[in-house]
Amino acid sequence: MKVDFGGAEEILFEQVGCAGIVTLNRPSSLNAVNHGMVRALARALSAWETDDTVKLVIIRGEGRAFSAGGDILDVYKAGLAGEAKPDFFADEYRLNAAIARFPKPYVALIDGIVMGGGVGVSFHGSHRVMTENAIFAMPEVGIGFFPDVGGSFLLSRLPGEFGMYLALTGNRIRRGDACATGLATHAVDAAELPALTQALCEGGDVDATLAACAGTAEREMDDGALHAIASHFSFGTLAEVLQSLGEDQDEWVQKTAATIARRSPTSLHVAFRQVRAGAMLTMDECMHMEFRILNRMLTGHDFYEGIRAVLVEKGSTPHWKPDTLDGVKDEDIDAYFAPLPGKELAL
Repeated sequence: MKVDFGGAEEILFEQVGCAGIVTLNRPSSLNAVNHGMVRALARALSAWETDDTVKLVIIRGEGRAFSAGGDILDVYKAGLAGEAKPDFFADEYRLNAAIARFPKPYVALIDGIVMGGGVGVSFHGSHRVMTENAIFAMPEVGIGFFPDVGGSFLLSRLPGEFGMYLALTGNRIRRGDACATGLATHAVDAAELPALTQALCEGGDVDATLAACAGTAEREMDDGALHAIASHFSFGTLAEVLQSLGEDQDEWVQKTAATIARRSPTSLHVAFRQVRAGAMLTMDECMHMEFRILNRMLTGHDFYEGIRAVLVEKGSTPHWKPDTLDGVKDEDIDAYFAPLPGKELAL
């Protein structure tokens, strides 16, 4: 039975058996999440939370991606016109927090790429199922932004400094590493998703249903890389992390250091601080912090420069300001985390 919560045809809702099913339906845009989709999903969750006939929620993507992120080109254009508005992000962050506190099983079936805003509507749920096609990344430092949508909470809780590694590099990982770090809860082959969905809709214990269908996924990273991550990314300052990486002549480590060197210096400083801080905060507190950062990002330079280089003029080189890590002053980073008098995020 189809249900209408808005969002036009870009996000579809239906109730099948005891499950509320959400389908991200923008395959030509790799299911990038826009403002209408965010608001529609928020309405659906609010309704399903109190609907006794809905025992669980399933979210999935149409086509070859789960969701490649948030649709931020409109935000980019508004900012260039001097009309930067955080409304889309405010609603998105409220949705992320609502998913994290949703009282019923929330099962994300992740088949294909999941990044940024796609992570926000999936990885805060109770069950994260990844197929052999799934690729996870939080690549925001490469576009002059920061790992938002609850990245502060999610990444800070991964073992062995893996979250800090993901935040500062923006590198992609597959399901074996995602399962090993707890990002994913289950590994299920793509061919099994229709049968799994049907079984979930028929009711019964969600954990038992997933366990019956799930398999194992071998870790992709070797022990040497994992040891290097745990060692080099454990320091208390960004400068110490980079110094440690620079002193290690291992080929993998040097490649990692070179990746970080291409990222926005401002974004690296912000991401380092937010991930360290996030470990001590609740999900709601992380969203308040991220909204403060977001508002400052929208009035800065690097976000618009990163979008220009990566998404508008694809493949061009971004010109960061400042263009070196030493050029970023402590007081500049402090300002990103400062309170927003009269403008704090309401959850």
